[in-house]
This record gives sequence, structure tokens and C-alpha cells, in this order.
Amino acid sequence: MESMLCLLSPSPTKLPPFKKLTSFSASKTTFSSLSFASMIFSPQPKTPSTKIRSSSKPIKTPSPKTPITSMSAQESSTPVSLPLKKVLVPIGFGTEEMEAVIIVDVLRRAGAEVIVASVEPQLEVEAAGGTRLVADTSISKCANEVFDLVALPGGMPGSARLRDCEVLRQITSKQAEGKRLYGAICAAPAITLLPWGLLRRKQMTGHPAFMDKLPTFWAVASKIQVSGELTTSRGPGTSFEFALSLVDQLFGESVAKEIGQLLLMQADDDTQRKEEYNKVEWSFDHNPRVLLPIANGSEEIEIVAIVDILRRAKVDVVVASIENSVQILASQGIKIVADMLIGDAADSVYDLIILPGGHAGAERLHKSKVLKKLLQEQDTAGRIYGAVCSSPAVLHRQGLLKDKRATAHPSVVTKLNIVSNGAKVVIDGKLITSKGLSTVTDFALAIVSKLFGHARTRCVAEGLVFDYPRS
Repeated sequence: MESMLCLLSPSPTKLPPFKKLTSFSASKTTFSSLSFASMIFSPQPKTPSTKIRSSSKPIKTPSPKTPITSMSAQESSTPVSLPLKKVLVPIGFGTEEMEAVIIVDVLRRAGAEVIVASVEPQLEVEAAGGTRLVADTSISKCANEVFDLVALPGGMPGSARLRDCEVLRQITSKQAEGKRLYGAICAAPAITLLPWGLLRRKQMTGHPAFMDKLPTFWAVASKIQVSGELTTSRGPGTSFEFALSLVDQLFGESVAKEIGQLLLMQADDDTQRKEEYNKVEWSFDHNPRVLLPIANGSEEIEIVAIVDILRRAKVDVVVASIENSVQILASQGIKIVADMLIGDAADSVYDLIILPGGHAGAERLHKSKVLKKLLQEQDTAGRIYGAVCSSPAVLHRQGLLKDKRATAHPSVVTKLNIVSNGAKVVIDGKLITSKGLSTVTDFALAIVSKLFGHARTRCVAEGLVFDYPRS
């Protein structure tokens, strides 16, 4: 059996110069779920009535070309203006990308003005799994700002990079002194907040590999821990719950419930993870290679989660932009840098091609002639392909779902011919689809399971701190 700690994080990348980096050994810790009463959602999603408000403050976040509350936001007839809340999410080299992106995405959907600030000399930051994110501004430009919330993503060495940023330490310390909200997830409670002295007399949680670094008397093994102004959480697999807890504290329980429904989060764990039809083996005599094409308007949660999880499983993932630039602006305003352009990626053969969702992004993927040719060749050669959220409709329009069972986001699922709507993920032979958003973790783990089996999938899930069946 593979070591349960072997896949806690993606393959390490070369560390740029910085000071005071510290490594810590991992330890095995038993963890349990926390029943978070305010996060109970009904199974059927509905469009929230919140809307994003612009800000006249000196630091501004990018404005996406498409609405950033919901793919079906135009159906909302009674939008409600909410008090503007200002949030800081700092990132650095080695930040856990799932945590950073989910926090930003969810809070922006709720109506917060979220500023992504780099603690590095440059705005472009390589995250723990190799995804390149571009911050809105540098941390130095945030020094005199007042925030309603400061939320620290984890990851290593990202948490250490945040810890060693003096400007961020001062901002977060003032936040705590002012009794304003602050939070941290994964390694950040132990590696960042603890050395700053911001965990005193607070109950806290963190990633199982770093629980032994936290004060024993105050550490608890729960998914979410709220202690006064401080909120902590465990890892990538609890990022949605963490972000929704922050939404609850900023905007109230009703908004958190609406956002949870929008994200397709369920009221319980009874929803079937996956259904499989016409079962075939997905096995290779080489390391599987996956192509993930992205576009302006693609859903960043889905891009980042698929890439992060597959790379943790040691899959070779290529992210290719169909735009004229490798940098794209995702649906919630997060800037992501692809590995290459789709034209350059087209020279290779891929074992899987996976399309992320996002309504505007899916439309742009559909119009890409290069991608259309790649998908047709993938189908003709009998290789694997799939899509999440609104992108199964792209496969349908290109004739790639003929006689295939599939699922999709509720806003587009009626456009499919043969719908299997009882599970988060549907596999039919060499086709895999998902509803998207919060179900994307199950989607990516289903791919890992098909490629490598249950043991490696469990290992990856434990690194994420994501509840996954033992058998």
C-alpha cells in the first residue's frame, strides 16, 4: 500500500529566494467531521439574489466580462444589494491553489470585494500544484487598507512565505487587534498564525500533517472551527465549508445557504458519488497525459481543482489556453496562466481531454476550431474525454455524446439527450461528466480511481482532507 502521506501535496517545484523558510515533518492525526448547522442546503439549486457591487476604493479587483454570481443570474428577478465587504486573500509561492481560488470564488459570489495580493516581488505566483495565478495587486499596496476579513490559504511553502511577509503580519495583527474577522486553512494556522501569536486563547484546527504543531489544549480535529474572530479549517477538501463559514459571518446565514445551493452543495452525504455504465478499463503502460483547455470565462474552481488533484496523483496535466494569450480571466475574475497555447498543445496526443465549465468559457471552447479537431480525433481514436458543469453541452453540440449517458450543471442538463441525473459524476465507457462546481473534487477523484485504483485515490483524498469511502 502506498504511504498515506506520499501524496499530501503535489510534486515540489524549485524554491525562489526568500528568507526564513522552515520545513516540518508530517504526523498522522485522526480527524472527524463537524456538523455545521448553518450550512444545510436543499438538494435542488436555485439562483441566489445577491449581486456584486463595484467599489470606489483605491484597490480594485478585475471585472469579468460575464456575470460572476451565477450562470443563470439573469433569471433572478429581485436582486438585493448587500453592504460592501472588503476581503484580503494573500498568495505566495507554494500557496495551495484550491484553497486560494475557492475562497476567492465563493466570497465574490456572495458579493464581497476580494483583493488577491501577492507577497512575492511579482504578481504572478506559482502555486503548490504548479498552477500559475496572477494577483490583483502587491501586498505592500494593501498596508493602509482596512479589511472586513483577512483569509489565509495554506499550502507549503506558501504558508511559510506568508509568515515571512512583514507587511502581511502587520495587516493581520491589526485585524485581530481590531476584533475584525481573520481566518486560515490547512498549514496556515500552524505555520503562519501561530508564530505571529494570533492563536492565543483560541480553539483552532488545521491540516492533519500539522496538528502536532498547534497547542494541544486548543487544537480540535474538526472541519471548521470558529473561535471569536478567528476561523480555521483543515485543507483543500474542506475549502468550500471554510469559505461558506466566512460568507455566513460576513453576510448572514441566508446568503450562505443561497451560495451553497448555487455551488451544488447537498444537504447531506447521501447523494451518490458516481454512476458507471458500459464499464471499460482505463489503463496505460505510461504515465497518463491529460489536456485541460481553458478560456476567458472558464470556471476557476473547476480548472484548479482538476489540475491540482490529478497532479497530486502524478498525472501529467497540460493546461492550454484557447485565447491569443496564455493568461485568461476566469469567470469570477481570477487570472490564471496556462502552460501553453492550444495550437502548441495540439502537436501532442493525450490520453484524456477534459473541458472545465463556466457558461462563457464553455461557449468559447465550443468555438475553438483547434479544440474541436482534437476532440474529434480523441473520439475517433477511442481515447477518453469528459466535461464538467456547462461543458457537457459542448460535447453534445459536437456530436460526442451520441448514445452516451451524461450529466451536467442543472442550467444546461436539459440540452443533453440521455441524462443520468442521480449522481455527482457519470461515467459511460470512455466518457466522464459531472455537474461541476462543488462536485468537481469527486469528478477528479473518479478519474484518479479509474486510472490508478482505489488505494491511490484514498491517498490523494486524505491529503486533501476530503471524505472518501474506505472501500
